[in-house]
Amino acid sequence: MNYGKKGIRAKQKALNSKSAKWGRKIILTCFKVVLIAIAAVGIFGVSAGIGAFRGILADTPTVRLSGVIASGEATIVYDCEGNEIDQYVSTNSNRIEVDMDEVPEHLGQAFVAIEDERFYQHNGIDVKGILRAAYQFVKTGGQEAQGASTITQQLLKNTIFTDWTSEGDNVIKKVKRKIQEQYLALEITKQLSKDEVLLRYMNAINLGQNTLGVEAASLRYFGKSCSDLTLSECAVIASITQNPSRYNPIRHPENNAQRRQRCLDKMLELGFITQAEYDEAVADTEAVYERIGLYDTDYRESSTTSGSYFSDAVYEQVKEDLVKAGYSETLAESMLTSGGLRIESTMDPAIQAIADEEFANPDNYPENVKWYLTYALTITTPDGEKHNFSKENMMSWFKENQDSKFNLIFSSQDEANEAIATYRSAMLADLGVEDSEDNYEESISMTPQPQAAMAIEDQSTGYVVAIVGGRGAKEGRRTLNRATNAVRSPGSTFKVLAAFAPALDSAGQTLATPYLDAPFNYADGRPVSNWYSGYRGINSIRKAIEQSLNIIAVKTQTVITPQLGYDYLLNFGFTTLTDGVEINGEVFSDVNQTLALGGLTYGVTPYELNAAYAAIANNGLYVEPKLYTRVTDSDGNVILDNTNPTTRQVIKETTAFLLTDAMVDVVTTGTGTRCNFGGVAIAGKTGTSTDYHDVWFTGFTPYYTCTTWAGYDNNIGMSTSSSNNESAVARTLWRAVMERVHENLPNEQFSIPSGIVQAQVCSKSGKLPIPGLCDSQGCVVTEYFAEGTVPTESCDIHYQGDICDYDQVPASPDCPFKYTGVMELPLQEDPSLVSGSSTITTNPDGTQTTTNSTTTHCQHDATFFANPDYETVINQQRWEIDQRNAAAIAAQQQQQAAEGEGGQ
Repeated sequence: MNYGKKGIRAKQKALNSKSAKWGRKIILTCFKVVLIAIAAVGIFGVSAGIGAFRGILADTPTVRLSGVIASGEATIVYDCEGNEIDQYVSTNSNRIEVDMDEVPEHLGQAFVAIEDERFYQHNGIDVKGILRAAYQFVKTGGQEAQGASTITQQLLKNTIFTDWTSEGDNVIKKVKRKIQEQYLALEITKQLSKDEVLLRYMNAINLGQNTLGVEAASLRYFGKSCSDLTLSECAVIASITQNPSRYNPIRHPENNAQRRQRCLDKMLELGFITQAEYDEAVADTEAVYERIGLYDTDYRESSTTSGSYFSDAVYEQVKEDLVKAGYSETLAESMLTSGGLRIESTMDPAIQAIADEEFANPDNYPENVKWYLTYALTITTPDGEKHNFSKENMMSWFKENQDSKFNLIFSSQDEANEAIATYRSAMLADLGVEDSEDNYEESISMTPQPQAAMAIEDQSTGYVVAIVGGRGAKEGRRTLNRATNAVRSPGSTFKVLAAFAPALDSAGQTLATPYLDAPFNYADGRPVSNWYSGYRGINSIRKAIEQSLNIIAVKTQTVITPQLGYDYLLNFGFTTLTDGVEINGEVFSDVNQTLALGGLTYGVTPYELNAAYAAIANNGLYVEPKLYTRVTDSDGNVILDNTNPTTRQVIKETTAFLLTDAMVDVVTTGTGTRCNFGGVAIAGKTGTSTDYHDVWFTGFTPYYTCTTWAGYDNNIGMSTSSSNNESAVARTLWRAVMERVHENLPNEQFSIPSGIVQAQVCSKSGKLPIPGLCDSQGCVVTEYFAEGTVPTESCDIHYQGDICDYDQVPASPDCPFKYTGVMELPLQEDPSLVSGSSTITTNPDGTQTTTNSTTTHCQHDATFFANPDYETVINQQRWEIDQRNAAAIAAQQQQQAAEGEGGQ
């Protein structure tokens, strides 16, 4: 440095130089401009950031505390003992909420240890965790990102920001959501306790295997409630949540085990567990995954996605009742599949198990199982056009080309598959398409036949305790339920409900009222057929019930009028009847004489038929059948209360007893003896529709009413041969189930109500017997009557005196064939029974005489003896008498041999 005078002057000159001064000014100005620009950019950036931040916060969803819970919870169905029998679950709804007192302490601690160790210290945002995650991200050059979400934030992600999985790689969306999460986490922490946040989190999270929440996961992996989990098991479940697929303890137990170990280590480090508890849990590592594997095998073998016929019926009934209560059908469906309802059903698990076992028992069916084919075929031609073929198309093709009697019923599944191959090849050939699996799709279902269904009800409460909707494997949810949805002809079971019940209840008739089982026609001229050969003459209503006499049932229906019978049936709860409907231009109505034999437009279901007979068993009081008692939401609030079902008196208590007593005869000596297992009082009625398309038995004990139906799904007749008696299936199943149901129940008998009296009557006339006459014919019986209905008139059917041997009517004074004896006069029936109130006799001169109750003598009078050839005529008549007597004896013997055991 030059400090001389010369150097100093040079320095002064340089400092005072104008060019230097301007240079410095320019540099300073530029520097100031740069500083101002930087400040402006900074201010603008901060302002923009603040604006963007405020914008993000402004766009944050408005959240109520009630909204920070998981939505979509499975509806659970329980049996009458509180056991879970089914769940109704829609997508993302397999969740079962629990309260904090149901969650073991170690389970919550496990989640805190592995997911958010400072959960109890921070205010919803873990700043240390954020800094740690940022450092790791920078350190690894963005290759490794650690989660910094707290349990509070994860709760929000699972309840509010449920669409986070759609963000993909969109950084802006992720940042926006993170800011909103953190903001709401701070707000929620101000209003909810830590335990409340933790509980809502544990009820919301996805834990793999289509389970949401800790309760569903515990049930799925360990088969028990989360309240029963051990520390070792708690660690397994808590270790799933970070990645439900990667840490799935069934599919990837090794991955879960590694994370479970970290969970236990952290729990020990945080002081949540003792060293002894830690050691015990670590020692259980191998065993815990073995338990999961074993339970998973049992779960897969026992679980079914098709549910049960009972739970299907519960679903439909609850849905219907929700709609009646004011919910829309859409909302009712949503509530059932994702509303977390709790349905207390009426199913008795012991009775349902018996019914299921007997329906699955091959010994209850004919040996040669037949198969009903349901088939659909879609063929795609080379131009991409699709051609659809149904089972109806298949049946038509076979009838036209191979077998006119083809009906889709096969003796084996192999035979059905051969028919499928034949039909498929023919259709492919018709369309010119190569027979390759790439060119067609088909749907094949084979159902064992004959089919069967059953409903069992506790008649005193109306609670249905068991339902079976068919035999064989159930192929899906809410498929055909033959017990509740399939309508079939009820056959002779309707005799009691449509004819005899109203006749006794309000038409002035009694069990002793007689009718003539003789040729009789419907109003349109068609004859009424019996299920047996010939006719049985005079029989009472009691006997008509016992032996299921068709003509007497129709005659009774005619006398009381079909309209009265129809009205009673509506009161008995049937919903499938019609008093007029147009089908293909023709009007059909159930208000007709065939009602007594079950001749209906549509038919009835076993469920409703069972409820009708349950009313008889319940002293005439109809209780609307119910499949559930209560429906509550997940918080226990009652939505539907069914503990007091609707009731109505459909017949008098005395009428119910009279019908019951007559139906006891059906089981002891009538058409239903196959169903009598003894040990308890049983009453019932058989039923068979035309050509054995449908066969029924409906009956009851003092405890339960049970109805069984059997038939073919495609409505063909069943075999009655001794080697393959398909028509016996309904009665066989009824007895098999009900006998086991009553094994340990006391031997109760049907009680006799007040208002019932006994009296002796003549079984032929239904009136008071004539001493010395009716009893001499063995016709005096003791019968039950409702008070006020005991007959007051004497028998008018038995005659004692001279009888014409030829005409078998009281003899005229000049009759050459008279003898002294006792005979029955023709029954004097109701005038409406025109075809049953008279008999036709051929006179000696070839003319015919109509004989009715007013005809008291034969036609052998003075006019007859005026014929010079009367002796020849008399001899001819004697020969005819002998022939007629011989023919009568032969016919009687043949009928006795042919009848055997009835099933009508």
